[in-house]
Amino acid sequence: MIDNSSRNPPLLSIDNVSQTYVRGADKGATVLDKISLTLNEGEIVGLLGRSGCGKSTLLRIVSGLNRPSDGEVIYRGEPVAGPVDGIAMVFQSFALFPWLTVLANVELGLRAKGVPEAEARKRALQAIDIIGLDGFENAYPKEISGGMRQRVGFARALVVAPSILLMDEPFSALDVLTAETLRTDLLDLWVEGRMPIKSILMVTHNIEESVLMCDRIVVLSSNPGRIAAEIRVTLQHPRNRLDPEFRQLVDQIYALMTRRADVKTNSGSFPGLGIGMALPTVSTNTLAGMIEEVAAPPYDGKADLPALADSLQLEIDDLFPVAETLQLLRFAELAEGDIKLTLAGRRFAEMDVDQRKKLFGDHLLSYVPLAQRIRRVLDERPSHHAPATRFREELEDYMSEDYAETTLKSVTTWGRYGEIFAYDESTQSFSLENPQ
Repeated sequence: MIDNSSRNPPLLSIDNVSQTYVRGADKGATVLDKISLTLNEGEIVGLLGRSGCGKSTLLRIVSGLNRPSDGEVIYRGEPVAGPVDGIAMVFQSFALFPWLTVLANVELGLRAKGVPEAEARKRALQAIDIIGLDGFENAYPKEISGGMRQRVGFARALVVAPSILLMDEPFSALDVLTAETLRTDLLDLWVEGRMPIKSILMVTHNIEESVLMCDRIVVLSSNPGRIAAEIRVTLQHPRNRLDPEFRQLVDQIYALMTRRADVKTNSGSFPGLGIGMALPTVSTNTLAGMIEEVAAPPYDGKADLPALADSLQLEIDDLFPVAETLQLLRFAELAEGDIKLTLAGRRFAEMDVDQRKKLFGDHLLSYVPLAQRIRRVLDERPSHHAPATRFREELEDYMSEDYAETTLKSVTTWGRYGEIFAYDESTQSFSLENPQ
């Protein structure tokens, strides 16, 4: 693909875009904070980040499906105020109409635009041919594989001849081999200039996928989503995952995404955070399994995160929450793309079940402010009981309702495992009935 970015103005400009969802009179959750970004002709740009960083929200704002709270999106010199011609999207789910054939699904967008039937049929058949679905025009979605259904989604987006193709994790719902085949075919079409599009903006949480496909990678931080880094990829296509430069870039991104922010440390808590810290959904079995994996050969207490992700077949959305929770609990340290067990982590790996639970509970009370808060309230109350709503409402002062719910569920699971408090699901209340 010819790079015209140095000669032509940007196809798309995202200018100081923020998104805040208001809950009630004065509460709001900021998902995106002052995002500025350009998209030029002849490039694939990837939005990379963990769940909750606002990647998909930003993509929907670019598409015109959502309006930002602040800032604006400019497409070809005009503000985007709703869905516009020239921008098409491929979603994570196939989103096909099961009662329509492949051909009818691809034609649908054209027919909705009032394109004459003969012209719509001709363009749909061309898109089907480009995307490699010849012979399946009259098949229904239930008759074809997941990979083929996603190809229909691509054909449906391409048939309107957009200038910009938006892709929201289009390969994540597919098995590994199918995703790799579709990804390779799409790249071949792009490099050969056979697709009627000028640029691609894609959301991914797969670091290797971003390096494999993108010319620029925009890394978003979380809570709220901000641009943490922008990385230009100069490797020539086709790219080789085993190439030392490829692996070096993957390692660089892992290191970037595991780098601690330069913030003040509060005594007895995670750096710069208190009860308002959102906690991920990670089971204690998963935490213990990760400690055991890193403690055992060949890692012997220290592992390169890309290598660990490969061996465990984990995406960053799965790997990072586990690694960061171990860091939060001081069972591991993350730095420059590596995870290293602390002395407590090594001890945990060698302990029996009861010893592990005791150590886990001690660390939970020492380093997770919400666990401290729940235990302190239970200790102070004569009944040693407290409703979950009391803590959920407190969390909602700092985060969205969904994050508050997830955070409370996580600390509940961890607290029960560490035996620092009990929880009754039927009454949705905490107590000290079980702990001694």
